[in-house]
Amino acid sequence: MRRVITVTVINQSGVLNRVTGLLMKRQFNIESITVGHTEQPGMSKMTFIVHVEDEQKIEQLVKQLQKQIDVLKVNDITEKAIVMRELALVKVVSPPQARSEISSIVEPFRATVIDSSKNVVTYQVIGAPEKIEAFIDLVKPYGIKELSRTGATAFTREIQKVNSPQLSILK
Repeated sequence: MRRVITVTVINQSGVLNRVTGLLMKRQFNIESITVGHTEQPGMSKMTFIVHVEDEQKIEQLVKQLQKQIDVLKVNDITEKAIVMRELALVKVVSPPQARSEISSIVEPFRATVIDSSKNVVTYQVIGAPEKIEAFIDLVKPYGIKELSRTGATAFTREIQKVNSPQLSILK
């Protein structure tokens, strides 16, 4: 089972190593990891996508991560409403006679051309990891010369309160 874990940490040297070391000790395979600054200076957020066979192992992992000195907050956001995005750069073999065909295939993905040469076009595609996979599968028959992915980053969606007319009458 795939799990999405976010960890907010104090941005200090060695934090990433300690957190990934803990994942390694627990024998979690990290499918994706991203780290970046947050809105608060001196803090970073890590987003891990890991595969877990046993639900109890994920609970143990969350508890162990919370005990780390530089870790401020740990969340397993898998079951929550989340926004998740990834970036991929894909160099596709694209001879001039196939460019219009390839363009019509990549258009629904809103992929943008960021570099072009005689026989290769580099696309940038942003979206959920499943969207990235679908894009790669569609351009694979043309030939992928090079591929680079950032890994997924995610956070929970805000819950919006609905103003009910019945409630305003009671006030």
